[in-house]
Amino acid sequence: MQGLIDFAQWSVYLEGLAVISIFAVATWLLSIRLKDVSIVDSAWSIMFLAAAIVYLISINDFGFKNIIVLTLVLVWALRLSIHLTWRNWGEPEDHRYVEIRRKYSPNFPLKSLYIIFLFQAVLAWIISLPLLGAITLSFEPSLTSTLLFAIGVGLWFIGMFFETVADYQLANFKNKSSNHGKVMAKGLWKYSRHPNYFGECVIWWGFYLIALSVGAWWSIISPLIMTWLLLKFSGVVMLEETITERRPDYKEYIDRTNAFIPGPIRNTAVLKEEHAQ
Repeated sequence: MQGLIDFAQWSVYLEGLAVISIFAVATWLLSIRLKDVSIVDSAWSIMFLAAAIVYLISINDFGFKNIIVLTLVLVWALRLSIHLTWRNWGEPEDHRYVEIRRKYSPNFPLKSLYIIFLFQAVLAWIISLPLLGAITLSFEPSLTSTLLFAIGVGLWFIGMFFETVADYQLANFKNKSSNHGKVMAKGLWKYSRHPNYFGECVIWWGFYLIALSVGAWWSIISPLIMTWLLLKFSGVVMLEETITERRPDYKEYIDRTNAFIPGPIRNTAVLKEEHAQ
């Protein structure tokens, strides 16, 4: 197992922060012109891609392992960014950011630089630790390292399946005017209230196992932070704060469907009987 990040890796890691920050500032300037900070959502995954490219170019190692890692990051980042850009195209600023804009006015355009764009840049930089480890450390073939790498790649594919299919199913559901105000409870959404977030979480645990295969055990903070964000900060909790007020049927959906990890549908009749006792 490798030790903690050495001086050379710190140098490469800081280069990643610099590039991500420059990209964040450029996106912030565009948001001022558009008067819409929602574009940070489309920029989020590209920050990781930028970091991975910096890490790879800095060590100038385009071996098979690093090409695989970069390809996984590239596919994930572009798919997510394109999906969010397409979803938000022509729409008003996301209600979450409207509330933040109201809360931090006046001078929100300037404040948004550090409370939204630079904040997300630093967060992406920290979460990119598995990419730093996976790319900058050498792969030493063994049964354990090979299994960890293979399982990590396998988890990435599982996560991409859930994330991609869930986003596609939800987009199709929303595109039908007859579904306005209704709850999406079909396909993967029948077994999890947030299968796309579950997929995102699995992807980052996959990246961690890939990093672990080369000894980057210290990057464990990345999937832990991502899991916390998806469950407690900007994911499940934030989305479900007011959704029952807008969609009364969502309460029953909560009763019968797991919030995150897909599982069997619960019997709502049994649950109501248990609550009544």
